[in-house]
Amino acid sequence: MAANSSPLDAFDLAILAILQRDNKIPQRTIGERVNLSAPAVQRRIRRMEEDGVIAANVAVVDPAQVGQPITIFVAVEMESERADLIDAAKRQFAATPEVQQCYYVTGEADFLLVLLVPTMAAYEALTRKLFFTNNNVKKFKTFVAMDRVKTGLEVPLG
Repeated sequence: MAANSSPLDAFDLAILAILQRDNKIPQRTIGERVNLSAPAVQRRIRRMEEDGVIAANVAVVDPAQVGQPITIFVAVEMESERADLIDAAKRQFAATPEVQQCYYVTGEADFLLVLLVPTMAAYEALTRKLFFTNNNVKKFKTFVAMDRVKTGLEVPLG
């Protein structure tokens, strides 16, 4: 939330809980559920969008239905943690479409990546591009998901 943004109240949290499950629900229906008028709901949603609380309105796509059935988690350990080299890795990971999520973390690894690929051959090609050609990658460890049990699309609100 931006420094100049309004604090979230119980109405905002209730609206967010509904929108996280389905952001196509009419504002009138949201208003009925949280006991506000549709215009009040609209103003609150607009404010939360402007403040960055609502970061995007997107469609959640099943990767397998669009030819990306393999989810891979990769722990990446860097050779050097110089700021310029870490920033370069962040830019490369962020610019790679197969990288769905990228976290700069503490612990044994420096980055945790979540990737989507159509085949293991595609993953092998991606490892060459992201890891083997990068002199700052010391090592990486791969974990292949066997089942998507929960993807965590809802932020816990409280």
